[in-house]
Amino acid sequence: MLNRRSDKLELLRIAEAVALEKSIDKELIIESMETGIAKAAKSKFGQDNEIKVLINRDSGDIGIFRKLVVVEKTENSNTEITLKDAIILNEQNNTKKIGDEILQPLPSFDFGRIAAQTAKQVISFNVREAERERQYNDFIDKKDTILSGIVKRLEFGNVIVDLGRTEAIIQKNEMIPRENIKAGDRVKAYCYDVKRETRGQQIFLSRAHPKFMEGLFIQEVPEIYDGLIEIKSSARDPGSRAKICVKAVDTSLDPVGACVGMRGSRVQAVVNELQGEKIDIVNWSEDPAVVVANALSPAEVQRVNVDSTAKKLDVILTDENLSKAIGRRGQNVRLATKLLNYEINIMTDAEDSERRQLEFKEKTENFVKNLELDETLGQLLVAEGFSSISDIKDSTTESLIKIEGIEEETAIALIERAKDFYLKDQEDITKRIKDLGLQDDLINHKGLTPGMLVTLGEQKILKLEDFADLASDELTGDYDIVKGEKVKIQGYLEDFALSKTEADELIMSARKIIYKD
Repeated sequence: MLNRRSDKLELLRIAEAVALEKSIDKELIIESMETGIAKAAKSKFGQDNEIKVLINRDSGDIGIFRKLVVVEKTENSNTEITLKDAIILNEQNNTKKIGDEILQPLPSFDFGRIAAQTAKQVISFNVREAERERQYNDFIDKKDTILSGIVKRLEFGNVIVDLGRTEAIIQKNEMIPRENIKAGDRVKAYCYDVKRETRGQQIFLSRAHPKFMEGLFIQEVPEIYDGLIEIKSSARDPGSRAKICVKAVDTSLDPVGACVGMRGSRVQAVVNELQGEKIDIVNWSEDPAVVVANALSPAEVQRVNVDSTAKKLDVILTDENLSKAIGRRGQNVRLATKLLNYEINIMTDAEDSERRQLEFKEKTENFVKNLELDETLGQLLVAEGFSSISDIKDSTTESLIKIEGIEEETAIALIERAKDFYLKDQEDITKRIKDLGLQDDLINHKGLTPGMLVTLGEQKILKLEDFADLASDELTGDYDIVKGEKVKIQGYLEDFALSKTEADELIMSARKIIYKD
């Protein structure tokens, strides 16, 4: 046991040295020592005893005590004591009452090998936990920033980075592909997360994250750092290509030119850090059509049809620009999609014309068949922007008679026919939903219209669990490359103008309900 004054003072000096080395509170180290000694004392005096150890912060004196509860009649002498015996033990206990705790001094003892090992383990564990808590508190404010450190070692493809007082990890999937990093290299990385973990690293870095590229531009371009230029969005295919969209807050500045720098010096510094990743700098605009035209460079866009509600863009271009817009393995259009957060549909002028003609024909046939109109009147309504019978139902007589060729009597009849059809259609849909056997959890799912429910039922999607297992592309449709040619894949709900974002939200909300447990 530590019983000499020199030993006691050495104990305090050790605590101070460890606290300084680990950058943690000295008091916490001493408390860990008290816990460790208490654990060792239990092996000496019995596990049934509740041991408390107090180390004097000035002298280093160690006091070992047993906690006892004051009772009228003792049943367990290891944990209880009568008030009379407590007073005999110490006269100061005469103020104690039934239920109070007292401390009974225990004699000093020499640590055995096992007891010493136990104390050491407890102290080491507590110090480690305190160190990890300190690391977390130090770095939680550095989340979403770029950190720099030395590569300490490589573990199963993951890179362990020494940040000075602690270590961080760059997981294999957060590395730039084919990047050659070895021990001793200095690396920069984006801190995307700081977690409280019981084991392993708590600080997670990435060199593949789009925010890493943004952070590098902030470092290299003073105008961005000063807030004169704003980064609106970015997208990366790590190690290959990236796009970044910038806006000039100060209209006198050229945001693209500022990011490129003199003779490309600024963007080149970022490219070098990203291991040669090609970067397209796109000028931002309020008009998504302008942004997508810039983002799909070097392809020359003829025109863009914007659906802001569904967040869809139909980009029309010539045959010779089609492959440029799509890019190698769809890379160019994929990055542009991430950059704008719009669903982008690339098509040629011929494909767009064919699509428009088909839509016009389908809408006309719908009006002719269901409202009992002649083809000329149906075509006239479509040409004036009426897409569905619901549009006619919700219109007014005044708006219809403004169309050349439609008189008041015809307008009134059109609205009445549209209302009658809508009511009958809703009744038919309700009956159809019942006949298909859709379950209530799917019927009541927020965001699904009766028409959508019928379509899903016809595809044997009858319950919410079936719906939750779908992917958004199965709802909205998509394109695939088959034998070098783009092939359209029909989505279950494609006819309802559902955007990919809306489809994702519908599916995710269903999964939250199904998999909430």
